[in-house]
Amino acid sequence: MELGCWAHARRKFYEARSSSLPQMTAALAYIGLLYRVERKGRGLSAEERLALRQRYARPVLAEFEEYLLRARHHVLPKSTEAQAIAYTLNNWTALSRYADNGALSIDNNAAERSLRGVAVGRRNWTFFGSDTGGKTAAVLKSFIATCQQAKLDPWSYLADVLKRIGDHPVNALDELLPNNWKPAEA
Repeated sequence: MELGCWAHARRKFYEARSSSLPQMTAALAYIGLLYRVERKGRGLSAEERLALRQRYARPVLAEFEEYLLRARHHVLPKSTEAQAIAYTLNNWTALSRYADNGALSIDNNAAERSLRGVAVGRRNWTFFGSDTGGKTAAVLKSFIATCQQAKLDPWSYLADVLKRIGDHPVNALDELLPNNWKPAEA
């Protein structure tokens, strides 16, 4: 299941605004409304966020899609505006999928931010000594980024999970995942 990123779609409209300011400003306004709904949904449970999206984001998405279908006939086929519109319409199913699941994000900005350190350090990590060293580094970086996203101290989390995992029921292992984890009571 593909999930689209509204930040990428927005960037295309932002870059095209110098060619067709009124049309691109309208498109950016629609995307702004979608992000406004997301700001209201911060801190809500997935179920509450889904209800919010169904009530407010779904109508904006429907109206925005109609706008784009009309607007594509009023731009030059190879223009930056046409490319922005085509990108968004071609990826519409993936872009609007987030509105049907309260646990999904409207964009992948958080994932890209967590990978920024990898991109910056890539040159420093050219040589790990072996393929196994590279795989180990990737697993550890993934683990640390997941803990950071869940606002956990990786060492405390890992120490607690390693102490508890032997006695933990197999059918409840998801309780020990970083996003679900609660420290053992002392």
